[in-house]
Amino acid sequence: MVDVLEGIIAENGIQPTFVRCDNGPEFTAGVLVDWCNNVGVRTAFIDPGSPWQNGFIESFNAQFRREQLSGEITDTVVEAKYAADEWKDIYNQERPPWFLGWNDAVPVMG
Repeated sequence: MVDVLEGIIAENGIQPTFVRCDNGPEFTAGVLVDWCNNVGVRTAFIDPGSPWQNGFIESFNAQFRREQLSGEITDTVVEAKYAADEWKDIYNQERPPWFLGWNDAVPVMG
């Protein structure tokens, strides 16, 4: 996670104010907590069993389930990963981010 965050910061030149994460072992690792403390990034942990604390990911999960998982039949994990990667590229590259005020474009999927 630290390597990913440092890569994002290097690419965008912007450091996050805080990192919101669940309580999975990859997010509560001491290395990540130490990194956050060293660079001045606060952590915002989501309490176990409280998905309402991160509505963005819950909304994304519902959208992914509705548009991708429920609409594709795959026979292998490789096939499922390929279909998910295609959906991810469309979601990230072709859809207008509504939270940036780009509401005038028509969604690619939906």
